Amino acid sequence: MRIAPITIRSYVIAWGALVLLSGATLGLSFLPLGAFHLPVALLIATTKATFVVLIFMHMAEQDGSSRVALAVSVLLLAILVALTAADIATRAISVKPPVSG
Repeated sequence: MRIAPITIRSYVIAWGALVLLSGATLGLSFLPLGAFHLPVALLIATTKATFVVLIFMHMAEQDGSSRVALAVSVLLLAILVALTAADIATRAISVKPPVSG
């Protein structure tokens, strides 16, 4: 089952959503959310990236193999980020005494 081609109306709606989400990102920078600042910012960024991939990269029109390739790419990126975070989290911090001259 193929989805109908993306129309000009879809582009305009996606553009408007991206502008609104950019405004939300700007507004978020002024809110004192504390520890929730980063998760909310990442949620907004993920939503914007989803609009770009689905509409402007025409992923909504593609068949299954292109979607699988995209999913595998995102999965590999998540694995790399997780391994990097695990490496940093498990490093031992050694405190060296100052060297006297």
